[in-house]
Amino acid sequence: MTAQLMIVEDDTRVRASLRLAMEDEGYTVAEADCAENALDQVHNLGAPDVMLVDLMLGGMDGYTYIREVRRAHDVPIIVVSARDDTHDVVAALEAGADDFVTKPFEVKELSARIRALRRRTRNTTDRDVTETVLDAAAHRRLVLCPERGALLLAGEEVHLTLTEFRLLCELAQNDSLVLSRQVLLDKIWDRGFFGDERIVDVHVRRLRTKIERDPADPRLIVTVRGLGYRLDVQS
Repeated sequence: MTAQLMIVEDDTRVRASLRLAMEDEGYTVAEADCAENALDQVHNLGAPDVMLVDLMLGGMDGYTYIREVRRAHDVPIIVVSARDDTHDVVAALEAGADDFVTKPFEVKELSARIRALRRRTRNTTDRDVTETVLDAAAHRRLVLCPERGALLLAGEEVHLTLTEFRLLCELAQNDSLVLSRQVLLDKIWDRGFFGDERIVDVHVRRLRTKIERDPADPRLIVTVRGLGYRLDVQS
């Protein structure tokens, strides 16, 4: 089945060019010239398989749009923007984007990133991982259920994005082992030299706010300076 892709871009020429390029890559493409229009489409027609989102839009900006989408959908989101300052990249990822591509870009690279995100969507769970208690404290028992695609905190499901869930599963599979940022990029993002270690750091930070007893003093996902990250199950 042809993948459904949505382009959220207010520049008519850029949007048309991007649409033609993505249609040549085999995607069915929907367009939105502003965030408000895109939200209406998602509400009325459902979320597409992938979104390409510019940051500087008329009206609601791209950051706000991504946060709004993330309230209800785990659709893979790639920011496509001329802004490449570290602050912009980090802010987009913290808003909930899965990846960031800087304009101008090579169509083949963008298409490769889309394919990598779609592979993760099709392989959200790992059947070799059993249900794991990450935090055994009675008042906040935290249980990872890979086969269900769920994380439960005190019996209530915690909303994680696809990337956050995959990241947590990878760390849980390697309990107490240190995984470098590059290893996590290769495992989770599956795109080799395209990797940017800032993506890993931002998603770890977002994940900590959802699962740590005290995100300011993380004990579950531990930073090992100069090496990477390690998951320590809490009793």
